[in-house]
Amino acid sequence: MSKKVSIGNLTIGGGEKVAVQSMATFKTCTEEAVRQAAELENAGCDILRFSVLDEKDAAAFRELKKAVRMPLVADIHFDHRLAIKAIDGGADKIRINPGNIGGEQCVKAVAEAAKYNGVPIRVGSNTGSIDKEFLTRYGKNEISLAESALKQVAILEKYGVNDIVISVKASSVPLTVKAYEYIAKKTDYPLHLGVTEAGTEYGGVIKNSAALGALLLKGIGDTIRISLSAPPIREVTAAKTLLAALELTTTANLVACPTCGRCEWDCMDFAAKTEKYLSTVSKPIKVAVMGCVVNGPGEAADADVGVAGAKGGCVIFSHGKILKTVKREDLEREFFAEIDKCTR
Repeated sequence: MSKKVSIGNLTIGGGEKVAVQSMATFKTCTEEAVRQAAELENAGCDILRFSVLDEKDAAAFRELKKAVRMPLVADIHFDHRLAIKAIDGGADKIRINPGNIGGEQCVKAVAEAAKYNGVPIRVGSNTGSIDKEFLTRYGKNEISLAESALKQVAILEKYGVNDIVISVKASSVPLTVKAYEYIAKKTDYPLHLGVTEAGTEYGGVIKNSAALGALLLKGIGDTIRISLSAPPIREVTAAKTLLAALELTTTANLVACPTCGRCEWDCMDFAAKTEKYLSTVSKPIKVAVMGCVVNGPGEAADADVGVAGAKGGCVIFSHGKILKTVKREDLEREFFAEIDKCTR
């Protein structure tokens, strides 16, 4: 089990819930960034990362923290002074690469600021930043990827930093899984999971789900980001849905019938409406939307509440027992009312 690390008001690792992370797409010092942060927090984002390109970005964390309660991460490269200013500005965690922040004295200065303020540091590697030493020795594989990250960890430990989070991302699903499995055996620091450069929404969700699902089911991973070439709110929705599918979260889990020729109502459309309604539910209930009574109360008998198409209407059921038959025009009101009963 990984060690616990506190990020602002959130604790990760040590058996705590897997946290959902995303990254803002607006420049940090803008009003758009503040609005986006509030939107993502409302959608269920647990940790949000921001790029810090200049002093205005570094100072912007004070205003951002007035708008949201979730921990905020400053992502800095090349200029250690921006890392220190972001810490002073209220960032709850920083993401740096000790190898490109400006030399050992610069790393030491960042480490001292982080320790003094109780701010953890995330370090890591991806397939584009593997240390040449390990690339020459091992080639591009899980060993060189993980050992590059551990080398960065050692630099921080040298200057007394022990609140560390690690990532080892690749765009390849098999390599991502192997790298995290390797590093999980080498360290007890919390691990941030993700597939880098995963692509557009459809393909990216599939790649991330394959890699992150495989790791989380083995107990590997403490925070996740489903990186997509899509609005960050889609990342949050996808991450929450994945955690619900893996039964690792307190959000609702929706199961829905793929439908067939027996289906006599618009089951797919109603499943989409139900999914949207469940997006704000923070209780681990199971909800089923089924095409017909053949696959309804029987196949989804373990659902807390479900609906199945029936002749002339739909039946609403709970744990395999039919509660009522309703007309289709009344279904949304009646079914969502039953969902609400389960969340009280």
